[in-house]
Amino acid sequence: MAPDDYLVMTSKEWAGLRASTPLTLSEEDLSALRGVNEDISLEDVVNIYLPLSRLINLHVSAARNLASIKDTFLGRPAKKQTYVVAVAGSVAVGKSTFARVLQALMARWPDHPRVDLVTTDGFLHPNARLDADGIMHRKGFPESYDRKRMVKFLSDLKAGIPVISAPVYSHISYDIVPEKFIEISQPDILIFEGLNVLQTEGNDGQKPGSIVSDFFDFSIYLDAAEGDIERWYVERFLMLQRTAFRARGAYFRELADLPPEKSPDAARKIWRDINRPNLLENILPTRERASLVVRKASDHSVKELWLR
Repeated sequence: MAPDDYLVMTSKEWAGLRASTPLTLSEEDLSALRGVNEDISLEDVVNIYLPLSRLINLHVSAARNLASIKDTFLGRPAKKQTYVVAVAGSVAVGKSTFARVLQALMARWPDHPRVDLVTTDGFLHPNARLDADGIMHRKGFPESYDRKRMVKFLSDLKAGIPVISAPVYSHISYDIVPEKFIEISQPDILIFEGLNVLQTEGNDGQKPGSIVSDFFDFSIYLDAAEGDIERWYVERFLMLQRTAFRARGAYFRELADLPPEKSPDAARKIWRDINRPNLLENILPTRERASLVVRKASDHSVKELWLR
């Protein structure tokens, strides 16, 4: 049940808020954006993503007007500031695909053509550090991230520093790529996607001076029943066994050769030991901090939306 400060809408009610927002993605575009084991359709784009892109576009316009008022009051030249949209939620809930589709749509609005996407994976501590700290088994938990670096990245972004860089993560090697970075140059919108982006506490349980979510203008939490997320995780694991796990230098290469009858149980054990505790202890408790909660049905379709 949604908290009292959310307006709850069915996907049909939400779709009616599209107004005249045009569909700017083709089936070919969408095919390139789909994630592993996610069957998103153009109908989903029309009914869910287009109203969302319209809402965010209105927010961006309002934020720019407010910034202009402040600049006028202070008697200073207008200053460009990046609008930051956060996307949070569990492993396997579909954050990456959601963020990519949203990025593609937002970049097609004439008001803000430069839309960048950064994932928090790049801000994980390197495996060597996690091993040394004895927390490799808690990779993806809040303490496995370099939060100071994340806060500095977002602070520099909001301060309008012309070029900032973010580390690069490889899902093949399951580690930070040494000496490799992506450069961000004052985009109109930045989508910041990750598991624990709405966390409020530091690693020691104390609230730090600045937290990552201080820099968000709008936040989205992707939600689904725990049983559905577990099933999606197992399905994705089995898909990756046949693909990414077999790549040269793959961290999970040994899992690619598991007998078919043992693979589902191996995936469920990883879910039970790592991903489920992280969801219940750290990720799900942040849901009610989001501007928008997008609730998925068992087939990945959106069944309900909560708008703060």
